Amino acid sequence: MSIKIGIIGGSGLSNPDILKNGADQEVDTPYGKPSDSLKVGEIAGVPCVLLARHGRSHSTMPTNVNFRANVWALKQVGCTHLVVTTACGSLQENMHPGEIVILDQFIDRTQKRIQTFFDGSEHAPPGICHMPMAKPFCTRTSQILYDCAKELSIGCHKGGTMLTIEGPRFSSEAESKLFHSWGAHCINMTTVPEVVLANEAGLCYASMALVTDYDSWRPDTESVNVANVMQTFQLNASNAQKVLLKAIPLIAQQDWTDTIKSKQDMVTSNTMLPHSY
Repeated sequence: MSIKIGIIGGSGLSNPDILKNGADQEVDTPYGKPSDSLKVGEIAGVPCVLLARHGRSHSTMPTNVNFRANVWALKQVGCTHLVVTTACGSLQENMHPGEIVILDQFIDRTQKRIQTFFDGSEHAPPGICHMPMAKPFCTRTSQILYDCAKELSIGCHKGGTMLTIEGPRFSSEAESKLFHSWGAHCINMTTVPEVVLANEAGLCYASMALVTDYDSWRPDTESVNVANVMQTFQLNASNAQKVLLKAIPLIAQQDWTDTIKSKQDMVTSNTMLPHSY
């Protein structure tokens, strides 16, 4: 099976130098335009596609990201995997700014986002997909990312629950303390619905969460703000790029035929088509 890897990220990961033979590609989808043009090229001979989640100028706030168009566009150009990065706050003492968390679960606290391609519109796939979401992240891809981070001596946690809020505001102190008490590990504004849609598309989805701050739950630490997020994010983005460059050829070396078929079968078997009478 031919492997092509979509990379969704932001600052430091839309750097054209990460790709060889990089070129922009404009695409359209049944759900509108993605956040920006796709940048197609290769990493270590592996076909890859870069997409800036918020646009290359970071001009699209989280609620307005066209997540459906982003995921559909990457599927449309042949991606089998999505490996993504996301800045996040830590909700637990043992996950420190500057470290990476390889996510394995999420909690959805968004309010305004469409989470399915199967919306009954004219160009949507037929039926209603009741997609199982017990294991939302690809364990095989996630393991490779974790192993690469450890080999590079980059601080990394295997497994973590991301709590996604609507944004664009940060959490109140009361909200942050509540989320901390729930046992969630990280907080951001973009994992949902991206991970849900990737599963509906039958893609192997893995996420590196880049910890930048402690949100607002710790009384002895400055509450999250854009300045302290961006200061730490530059280091995180550099580390994430190192992990990607090491992991992508390893992903491509493996046989994904059964894994991808299983993901696609999961979509088919959980889609209820309209009855004909």
